[in-house]
Amino acid sequence: MKQYAFKRLLSMIPLLLGITLISFAIMHLAPGEPSVVGQNFDAKVSSQDIERMRDFYGLNQPLHEQYFTWLQHLITLDFGQSFPPDSRPVIDKISERLPVTLWINVLAMLLILIVAIPIGIVSAVRQNSWLDRGLTVFVFLAFAMPSFWLGLLLMIALGVNIPLFPISGIHDFGWQQMSWWDQQLDLIHHLILPVFISAIGGLAGMSRFMRSGMLDVIRNDYITTARAMGIAEHQIHYRLALKNALLPMITLLGLSVPGLIGGSVIVEQLFAIPGMGLLFFEAVLQRDYPLVMGITVIGAVLTLIGNLIADLSYAWADPRIRH
Repeated sequence: MKQYAFKRLLSMIPLLLGITLISFAIMHLAPGEPSVVGQNFDAKVSSQDIERMRDFYGLNQPLHEQYFTWLQHLITLDFGQSFPPDSRPVIDKISERLPVTLWINVLAMLLILIVAIPIGIVSAVRQNSWLDRGLTVFVFLAFAMPSFWLGLLLMIALGVNIPLFPISGIHDFGWQQMSWWDQQLDLIHHLILPVFISAIGGLAGMSRFMRSGMLDVIRNDYITTARAMGIAEHQIHYRLALKNALLPMITLLGLSVPGLIGGSVIVEQLFAIPGMGLLFFEAVLQRDYPLVMGITVIGAVLTLIGNLIADLSYAWADPRIRH
């Protein structure tokens, strides 16, 4: 197992370099650059000012030289400085926005697992029953509803008509004067609706994968043998079949890790939450190359970590994969 994990770690290095190279090239080959974007919003910017800006940030160098310069800084974990108007260090801007986005997406993922796994198991065990059909209709209705539409409905119903939850931001006024415990309760209160909206869309996919995996497992010969030996049905389902049925879920969880930092753009825009998804969207519009590449590198690392976790989990569940 250790040797398998070491080989997978080594293979992540060229993959990360390839991801950064492709992302860097695509971002710089896209129409427009920071100097042109700045000129569009300020008529007083002259062509001499644009050239000075391009020279200051090294944008007039060949693309491969810009990439290697950026890569040298990345090796020392220096993501550079964001382009004007703020020119702040990229790592500071990311560290400010990352915690709230992680909170939203991690809580949404936990909610999906808590609800989707039991739904998938019940649907598989009681296949083609009224309960199975009812759960299928429920999860597909949840999947079909656009998140921004459902979010607006809940904001009107539970935030305006019946003011149970806040509909903007992540803190109330006077948050800094609250005690630590009240601050956490206030944060949870603000995140209830965003977490629910983030989770409702992924519920259908996860539950269907769980149902499909469970159906494949309970049709195997060893399950039939266990029934013939008189083992109770709940032990067959939850002790013998569940571990193998979780293999597709492991893959989905591994692929869901990169979405933890960029998968909530709509929710963050809807609830005015200062998170990573909104930051990345704004950086792309402003052609803020250092900020875009900083977020891309973090996303790529999370993607590779997610694949590694999925592979190791597969190797734990099925020892044949290690060889």
